[in-house]
Amino acid sequence: MNGRTDRIESLVLAVILTTVAVAAGWASFTHVHDWTMRHAPAGTPDAFGWVNAVISELVPVAAVLTIKRRRRTSQPIGYPLFLLIAAATLSLSAQLAVAQPSPSGWLLSAVPALAFMALVKLVFAQTSPPTAPAPTIAPAAADEQGATVAAADNATPAPARPAGLVPVPAEAFIRHNGTPLVSEVTS
Repeated sequence: MNGRTDRIESLVLAVILTTVAVAAGWASFTHVHDWTMRHAPAGTPDAFGWVNAVISELVPVAAVLTIKRRRRTSQPIGYPLFLLIAAATLSLSAQLAVAQPSPSGWLLSAVPALAFMALVKLVFAQTSPPTAPAPTIAPAAADEQGATVAAADNATPAPARPAGLVPVPAEAFIRHNGTPLVSEVTS
């Protein structure tokens, strides 16, 4: 039942996120388009405003994806982070520029950009998988003086194995075609 509930919740979340993304994207694109066209030279085609809107609104998404990929591969994230901040600032500036000059006008106009940024963060937030507990290593036996008890012939003590692990012989590792995965080293 838990798997079905998780699937239903995931589906509902996907529908909500898609709806918010489309609505916020449409409003943000429209604001950037209007701001661009308001400040473009006379005779500039309307398509230029839409192109500018698409570029300025999708760069943050691409930057977040790049940051996420670079974190997975331990690469530097400085440049994509700069792009994310710059594009988000540009988008928010466009939202505020077309607003009525009042606190409520600025807030209402900024909602699409803020919602889009929050949505991107929500969708691409890194969730860490549950961590498995570290294996417990059984302590070596010691005599009364604290020295490690060695084998009967006073040889070097065998390394301690994690509790619960059983050694597997190399012969157990055989490919489907019958050849061993581990070749025995003869000395």
